[in-house]
Amino acid sequence: MNINIGLAETERQQIAEGLSKLLADTYTLSLKTQNFHWNVTGPNFKSLHVMFDEQYQELAAAVDTLAERIRALGVFTPASFTQFAKLAKVKESNDVPSWDKMLTQLVEGHETVIHTARDLVSLVQKVGDEVTLNLLAERMDIHEKTAWMLRSSL
Repeated sequence: MNINIGLAETERQQIAEGLSKLLADTYTLSLKTQNFHWNVTGPNFKSLHVMFDEQYQELAAAVDTLAERIRALGVFTPASFTQFAKLAKVKESNDVPSWDKMLTQLVEGHETVIHTARDLVSLVQKVGDEVTLNLLAERMDIHEKTAWMLRSSL
């Protein structure tokens, strides 16, 4: 069935491509945050363990929201580690860094996600996709606040 939501097919495809990058970054950051939740040690263990738990659960919910927006645009979502690795700018952590390095890596991850979202703003504004624009604004707000909280914990 044809999709008639006021956006041309090429516009929907371009937006979905940008959202797929955001989805990949968000998924990778979620996995990294969960890794750090499981493996954090040090004098701030309890508070960091709880904070990382809250953050990865929020990120997991965001993954679903982003994927559903891509589907609403009529495009299939990337859904494999291989696809995410190709699309993501957020880098995985293959080791267990110290708690302070965990915080630094997570700040960098959130800032990367913010840039990925911001890169898409001009396109969605140009084509009048207010739904995606609102989603991007919400995600950037959450990531900016999370980065601030992580920075403040260093």
